[in-house]
Amino acid sequence: MDKNNVIGLTLIFILFFVWAKINAPSEAELKEMKRVQDSTAMAEAATQPIDNLATIPTTNTTSQPLDSAAMAQKAAQYGSFGTATSGTEEEIVLENEVVKITFTNKGGRVKKAELKNYYKHVLDSAKNEIKTPLLLLEDEKNKFDFILPVNSVAGGKMNTGNLFFQPTKNGNSVSFKLPAEGGGYFEQKYTLKPGGYRLDYDVALNGMGGQLTGNEIQLDWTNYLDKIELNHTFERTYSSIYYKETDESPSYCSCTGDDKEEFGETNLKWIAHSNQFFQTSLTAKEHFKNGILETAMMDTDDADLKKLRSNISIPISNSGDSNISMDLYIGPKEYDLLSAYDNDMEYTIAFGPSIFGTINRYMIRPLFNTLSQFIGSKGIVILVLTLLVKLLLYPFMYKMIYSQSKMAALKPQIAAMGDKFKDDPQAKQMETMKLYREFGVNPMGGCLPVILQMPIWFALYRFFPSSIEFRQQPFLWATDLSSYDVFAWLPFEVPFYGEHLSLFTLLWAISTVAYTYYNSRHMDMSANPMMKYMQYLMPLMFLFFFNNYASGLTCYLLFSNIFNVAQMVITKNYLIDKKKIEAELQNYKNKPKKKKSGFSAKLEEAMKEQKKRLEAQEKANAAKSTTAKKKSKKKK
Repeated sequence: MDKNNVIGLTLIFILFFVWAKINAPSEAELKEMKRVQDSTAMAEAATQPIDNLATIPTTNTTSQPLDSAAMAQKAAQYGSFGTATSGTEEEIVLENEVVKITFTNKGGRVKKAELKNYYKHVLDSAKNEIKTPLLLLEDEKNKFDFILPVNSVAGGKMNTGNLFFQPTKNGNSVSFKLPAEGGGYFEQKYTLKPGGYRLDYDVALNGMGGQLTGNEIQLDWTNYLDKIELNHTFERTYSSIYYKETDESPSYCSCTGDDKEEFGETNLKWIAHSNQFFQTSLTAKEHFKNGILETAMMDTDDADLKKLRSNISIPISNSGDSNISMDLYIGPKEYDLLSAYDNDMEYTIAFGPSIFGTINRYMIRPLFNTLSQFIGSKGIVILVLTLLVKLLLYPFMYKMIYSQSKMAALKPQIAAMGDKFKDDPQAKQMETMKLYREFGVNPMGGCLPVILQMPIWFALYRFFPSSIEFRQQPFLWATDLSSYDVFAWLPFEVPFYGEHLSLFTLLWAISTVAYTYYNSRHMDMSANPMMKYMQYLMPLMFLFFFNNYASGLTCYLLFSNIFNVAQMVITKNYLIDKKKIEAELQNYKNKPKKKKSGFSAKLEEAMKEQKKRLEAQEKANAAKSTTAKKKSKKKK
């Protein structure tokens, strides 16, 4: 750097310093500015009726004036909205019969929402459940910031999150206005509808022509989900961001890990930040676009459940005047409330995909709601629901029991085969199949009822932990049918099991073992002895899984086992005539034999081929053993 450059920079620095000193306000001017600001604020407050503007001052950020450098920085960062960087935070409340929503003028957003008809249960040090108010959106780290394309700021974009809006409350509506120097404003308006959780949410840009660049604004929405339910494991699994692309079926980000979905120019109709039973959703009258949706898992010992972030673009007019209509929902995931939107919003309820979700939405849920109209206890509703399902499937159950009775009638002959082929299980299995075919017995006949029940079972697996109707509904010792039941707390935590004892799960396991024993007494498992032990091992393995699952499901499974045993005992002892079965088997044996079915022929041929391969393998092994012995003798 030469001498002239050094002199020039020095002079510029001196001129800037002198300019700052000359234009800096005196002590008297500072006091006068403070007095004017306070008087203006008081005058604006005085223009509002007392009952129309419920404000609670919480933070005062105007205790010290900004120096010229800070003012210049604010101007560079916020342009014509720079004056809104200073102000007093105020809280405005809108409420109706079911929800109380608290807004803040800092950012013009929802600060928290209390759902009056729902509660959060927490455990104290003695493991007692304590009922507390249920709040959504209350985390101080949450954001609901608009990014405006203001051409007078550095980088061309301005964030409204830390700016103080001017609130105006009128009835059950509140408006937050952000005026710009020289005219024009940015406004957010919320209107809470009576008796529900929906708000009309309108965003307006007025007189901003020449100050904005581009044809869209961005919304940066970050939500730290609170742990609301006692069972945080399943709450985590059923919490995520749900969304609907225009003219597409709803979908969601991963529920079990971090995820990021980018949509480019794809249009989105709505976005929902969803807990297990509650959600906040934003629906566009037209559409959103350029969406980036992210979910982040939190540590299990963290106070928050998950971090959800949605960054979306909202189209605006190039003229600087735009009115954007949206719908904001802050409330429970009740099927009827969400389906009223008529845009597939009810799919945020995790009833399951494909056939399982269809069974839950259009079969089990309507049946459950119908029963609930006449029965007050949800546990009794589950009992009646189980009975109806069992009666519906009883014709198939009867066929299964009838098939088992036929096999039981042939048990003496099968036992004789066991003695004859005790050293050749393959031969015994082939002869057993011939015996079944000779008497017209289908050993797979008992599988059909089990197969038919599987879709219903899997549907119920999703129904109980997803339906808010079961949330905090007590039955017997269970306090919440949507979560695990606690019969007793253990003195320590068992890995993969937990620190509590679920009695519904334990009784289900015991009843399953009893039912399995009763049902398999006449089954021949000599060909595959491991199956005899596996059928008892499975209920014990499921103890670890179901101990932490929704008690509504384990209650249903217990009732189902009880009805299964009752159906089995009554059908075998009172409805099926054993002598008639023996006569039917003998008549079938005496009939002229028909040609084997394609399946039977192929099955028998496969068994013969398997036997040949085993015999060939045994011969090869014997030959190898003989050769090895001969080589060993030669070496000696």
